[in-house]
Amino acid sequence: MILLKTKEEIELIRDAGRLLGKTLAEVGRHIRPGVTTAFLDQIGEQFIRDNGAKPLCKGFEGFPSAFCISVNDVVVHGIPGDLFIKEGDNVSLDCVIDLNGYVADSAYTFTVGETSSEMQRLLKVTREALFIGLDKCKAGNRVGDIGHAVQMHCEKNGYSVVRELCGHGVGFKMHESPNVPNYGVPGTGPLLKEGMVIAVEPMVCMGSKNVKFSREDGWTCRTRDGKPAAHFEHTVAITANGPDILTTFDFIENK
Repeated sequence: MILLKTKEEIELIRDAGRLLGKTLAEVGRHIRPGVTTAFLDQIGEQFIRDNGAKPLCKGFEGFPSAFCISVNDVVVHGIPGDLFIKEGDNVSLDCVIDLNGYVADSAYTFTVGETSSEMQRLLKVTREALFIGLDKCKAGNRVGDIGHAVQMHCEKNGYSVVRELCGHGVGFKMHESPNVPNYGVPGTGPLLKEGMVIAVEPMVCMGSKNVKFSREDGWTCRTRDGKPAAHFEHTVAITANGPDILTTFDFIENK
């Protein structure tokens, strides 16, 4: 069942989204060569709790950390640990928080120091794809319109989108209906209605769309060909006037 949110509830989700934007920026400030992903996770979890919120990834179906931190060929769900960040890496932070019972979800991929032009282009196109998908988040459209827009932008630029994982409803819980794939056919899928809140999250591979999941931890999702991936995500409310983005990259990008 798709749960619609009132205007008041959407504002409370926006409060969570604003804090989440600050959280990603705070962790992002510490991404540099020589730090471990576990160190970044500790900083992020402390910031979340210090601001009166809860990190929902931690403990979800056994996931051990507050953040998913995915480096280079890890698409999503990287578990923080003793991996040292290196010059030239790309590092995706994905986090979900609950602030006073309202949930926001966002992700951002950072580069570390000097990176290749190919890596920079991958991140640029993935970020563009997010906002192209968000532009379809208006009442009367369908979920397939979002996925189709994301897919077409990525594929025309020579990239591929992951099929096994997708965006989703959000707001009261981390994962709600409907699923929001990053591929699709226009005019198909659930109807977008005013009051819906969803997470749109392109997961884009430089090479093949094929991925593999770690047998050791059951979470880490890597590209099969070992090529890099990128991930950007916003929480957005559906309105009659178009998308109302409830999370923010401003604290990262307007520093």
